[in-house]
Amino acid sequence: MAEAISDQNDELKLIDNGNDAEQLLQNETFNQTINGMVEGTWQAFAASGPDDTAMRERTYAHYRALVDIIHTLQQRVNVRDEIIAKNDDEADNDNSGDN
Repeated sequence: MAEAISDQNDELKLIDNGNDAEQLLQNETFNQTINGMVEGTWQAFAASGPDDTAMRERTYAHYRALVDIIHTLQQRVNVRDEIIAKNDDEADNDNSGDN
């Protein structure tokens, strides 16, 4: 019983995280900020000399970090959607025996 409550609490937390992530991903200021940072990073990479390995590696790592932030937020939304779909399927299956 306690495990089921813990699982429900975990699912609620994951759903909340997904909702928060979706709000960020839909926020214009957030997107403008991330896009500006990506553009600035790309410009720094493009402006670096071919022999400036340290600068190129640093700007690439910065770019990857920005992409990882977006992917993590998208993953949280996907997890939320999967939990909701699973719960909807379970509810449908529970109600199908009521006929």
